Amino acid sequence: MSVYVTVGALESATSNAFYDAVLATIGWSKHTEFPGWRGYSEGGTGGGLVLWVCKPFDGGPASAGNGAMVGFMVKSRAEVDAFHEAAMANGGTDEGAPDPRPHYGPHWYAAYMRDPAGNKISVVYNG
Repeated sequence: MSVYVTVGALESATSNAFYDAVLATIGWSKHTEFPGWRGYSEGGTGGGLVLWVCKPFDGGPASAGNGAMVGFMVKSRAEVDAFHEAAMANGGTDEGAPDPRPHYGPHWYAAYMRDPAGNKISVVYNG
């Protein structure tokens, strides 16, 4: 693991079900877990960027950071669409449906959403 990101979970089972579904659309899966924590990576290998979904260590409620967002770069528009669809079907909240975003670049196609705990995530194809 070279880099990792953590997002807080209000309820682990709900957040894990959400991330299991959305990350599967882009070839990511769980590679490890222990009470209150689940680690995801591309191909479930534990290599590269790792996303940890966890209850906050201090025992307080999870809260989303203002301006904080985790973004996943993907290989096709179809993956953006599938990720967003899975998010909406698994308790996510829409923050911007899949669509071209030419103000970010001529080939930028993205969707924005929040997970069940309110963490903002994006999925982007820039091809």
